[in-house]
Amino acid sequence: MPSSFRDLPPVVWTLFAGTIVNRLGYLVTPFLVFFLASRGVTGPDTSYVLGALGAGHLLGPAVGGVLADRVGRRPTMLIGLTGTAAAQGALFLAPGVWTMAAAALLISAAGSTVSPAAYALLADAVDGGRRRRAYALFGWGVNIGTAVGGVLGGYLAAHGYWLLFVVDAGAMLLYALVVTVRVKEPERPAGGERAEKGIGYGVVLKDRLALLTLPLLGIQLFVYSLTEVALPLAIHDSGLSPAVYGAMAAVNAVLVVALQPYATARLARLPRLAVQSAGGALIAVGVALTGLADGVVGYTVSVVVWSLGEVVVAGIAASVVADLAPAHARGRYQGAFGWTWGVARFAALTLGVAAYTTLGPAVLWWTALAAGTAAAAATLALRTRIERRTAHTLAA
Repeated sequence: MPSSFRDLPPVVWTLFAGTIVNRLGYLVTPFLVFFLASRGVTGPDTSYVLGALGAGHLLGPAVGGVLADRVGRRPTMLIGLTGTAAAQGALFLAPGVWTMAAAALLISAAGSTVSPAAYALLADAVDGGRRRRAYALFGWGVNIGTAVGGVLGGYLAAHGYWLLFVVDAGAMLLYALVVTVRVKEPERPAGGERAEKGIGYGVVLKDRLALLTLPLLGIQLFVYSLTEVALPLAIHDSGLSPAVYGAMAAVNAVLVVALQPYATARLARLPRLAVQSAGGALIAVGVALTGLADGVVGYTVSVVVWSLGEVVVAGIAASVVADLAPAHARGRYQGAFGWTWGVARFAALTLGVAAYTTLGPAVLWWTALAAGTAAAAATLALRTRIERRTAHTLAA
């Protein structure tokens, strides 16, 4: 383990380990279409369930951010984890399309309430100088769990979809047990919350710097999300088999899991916004290279490029948002960041696919390149203002 992670407090390592377990609880989603088909749900009915799943990612972070600040980080995580486990069982037992859609909505909404609370807990536990590394370690846990889950999910699905639901619900409940036993609720900051009126996101909406930063991060997240939705379309249109997409996913997983901790250690000495901008531009270039690929080698090159960009930016966006937030509103700032991520993924699923199928692949790839590099440059332009805010917060 690189030395840059060794001075992080125990709660960070608890969340890191718990996150690996938690990501094993996301086996159903990649195989949801196949599960629905096994229950006789096909065609337009499938889109209703998938649409509900996507909508939950817009609802959950907003609710999770408010709950994290109002009822606490630990209770919010427990609500989200136990709620997701219950929703997994509801989806498996659901008798019809609309009950399946309702369960899918609850799965994604409850599951996405956890991240704002966990991210706020990380911000509470570590100071500004170590937050980037703490969030990078947390993200590494997500990638490890996702990589293991991808292999495990394929094996379990071949032996019965019910096994996916059992593992998902069990992983959520196990993480809830870890939170119950190992995580303590931090003390509430005094003063700021009493002076603030309302319980919602007004504190974020009044922050001009946050309103500039979050959309720029959202554009970069949208470009990255195209790797989940547009890449498989491109591989299919090239006449290649689904196994090729599986191989590309494996390339990404191996690179990120193997390189991220060491890249974080090497890049920690450099200015965050400069590294974020460089990594964002690298992701945009890698995604755009998908449009030039017509075989396995070409797709592998594109995946390697945007995977290296993913390695470079690990932990930076969440740490920037944490540094912008006043102590009493960290949950809501992370909720706003999670909502931005949800909007980016939803836009990739809808607008990205629509652009690919109606305007043509070339339009999408050029748009991704232009938008990604422009957002990276604009993010770099905010460096002085963000650093000034961070220095003021640390001094306070």
